Amino acid sequence: MSRQLVHKTAAGEVLLICSERRGADAFSVTAQWPRAHCFYDVVAGRHDPLLVAETARQCIPLLSHLGYGAPADHRQIWKNLTWSVEPEALLAASAPAEIRLDVQCQDVVRRGDRLAALSMSVILWRDGAILGSATTRFTNHSPSVIARLRGPYHTALSSALPATGLPVPLPAERVGRDRPRDVVLSPGKAPHTFGLRVDGRHPVLFDHATDHVPGMLLVEAARQATQAVAFPDAALITGMAIKYHRYVELDRPCLIEAEVLPAQVPTHVSTRVTAVQDEEAAFTALVTAQRAPALGPPAHSY
Repeated sequence: MSRQLVHKTAAGEVLLICSERRGADAFSVTAQWPRAHCFYDVVAGRHDPLLVAETARQCIPLLSHLGYGAPADHRQIWKNLTWSVEPEALLAASAPAEIRLDVQCQDVVRRGDRLAALSMSVILWRDGAILGSATTRFTNHSPSVIARLRGPYHTALSSALPATGLPVPLPAERVGRDRPRDVVLSPGKAPHTFGLRVDGRHPVLFDHATDHVPGMLLVEAARQATQAVAFPDAALITGMAIKYHRYVELDRPCLIEAEVLPAQVPTHVSTRVTAVQDEEAAFTALVTAQRAPALGPPAHSY
């Protein structure tokens, strides 16, 4: 699969292998999850559940370009993403996991002959059993429209962020990580409140230069905030319901606020995570997770 079709620079970050149209708005996509990954790694014998979100994300540019004719330089803007996963289906094996995605697109909007927006519903299968599901809506825009939408921020690329002066990270073990480099939260001034830590040099979260905080970095912040709330227990994320309200800019502080919600069962934790910049909510996520004893570091470290 071409890196450009999924908007990645590093070949190792491409999860999708092939795709096939099954109907006017129906597609079958095959993905492969590696046995080890430098960021989305196997922990306690399970694949990282956030691979569900990243796999669904890669379907957005892929099908925009191949399925609906969006030019290669068009970009997609996330509106929402809801995803869930069956924890037992995440168990890692001795070979990479092959995942089949049944993708149904709907509510397709065109302006003239150009794709303007659509929604996707995705069912993920592994070895004949349902692994998880995802739904998302996004809009599609040309470079000129993106430049108008972003205004002066269009040229404020992450590659120009200072190489020093990052906020001190939370302890890696508190957010389920084994390296400070992968921690995206810094200590806050109130309980369950953190600073967003944006490292433009991170090889996965910033696979390529961008003029805003990437959507998957915010997903990771929601995961880490939930883990911080559950600490010292581990929190295995089982789903998120996410809304992207506005861009999070690179050059201004952003707070991550985690509100603990009543859990349906004692073995679970539920949080509402909000990214606040300039006193406005830019991102919200309702996160569900299973509590477990502390699991220790990932199975593979690099």
